[in-house]
Amino acid sequence: MADADTDDWTKARDAALLTRSVQEAGRLALSLFRTELKNWIKGASSPVSEADIAVNDLLEQQLRSATPDYGWLSEESADDPARLGRRLTWIVDPIDGTRSYLAGREDWCVSVALVEKTTPVLAAVYAPVNEEFFFAARGQGATLNDTAVHASSGSDFSFPRMAGPKPLLQRLSPTPDEITPHPRIGSLALRLCRVAQGRLDAAFAGGQSRDWDLAAANLIVQEADGRMTALSGDAIEYNRRDVTHGVLVAAGRDRHARIVEHFHQRPLP
Repeated sequence: MADADTDDWTKARDAALLTRSVQEAGRLALSLFRTELKNWIKGASSPVSEADIAVNDLLEQQLRSATPDYGWLSEESADDPARLGRRLTWIVDPIDGTRSYLAGREDWCVSVALVEKTTPVLAAVYAPVNEEFFFAARGQGATLNDTAVHASSGSDFSFPRMAGPKPLLQRLSPTPDEITPHPRIGSLALRLCRVAQGRLDAAFAGGQSRDWDLAAANLIVQEADGRMTALSGDAIEYNRRDVTHGVLVAAGRDRHARIVEHFHQRPLP
């Protein structure tokens, strides 16, 4: 079998594995949702629960057992620097939006990407409460429940259709005190996927987001004819030693270009 054919077969195998594993993980998370769960704080203020750990364990068992040569980077696993030497690495957020999950709200999801070197090539984001399964493969478009999705067109700013930290959005408006942004979405991955499906025109990520918050949604936005970058317009790289990112923006191509140009002219302090 030629190398190109081998790569195509491997990608198809991994896409099926990713779909199956993320959907099963979502069902597990849903079965524990709104039940009594042990939870605690890790680091300075990040909540984690026994549901996060259970979902992480399921994903790790299924994905790593099927692809033992791939790297692994998960919010709920100890970081293994061996991932830095792998061509392909799974990047995993077992429950993105844990605060929402523990509060009984619906704005959470399971988010997993497969990254080749520093670039996502496969992505799945599953919000099981509403049965929303986003999927993307590099160069093949993005779907929601097997139907193609596309970021909204145009370059205007309609703040009720834009989500993210209000101070960032206010910097786009000549009347900042008058804007009303979209209500907060607890899961950053889901917030970004709302751009991919056209429900939001733009979404920002404040500083300190991590690879696992972003990688899957990034590919889904890109494959939905949108753009997701740093405010400078620079591409986002994943599976580096430092997995923390600064302020990011996702939007349809024309709107994204306008936002990036705006921040070029009026940079953040």
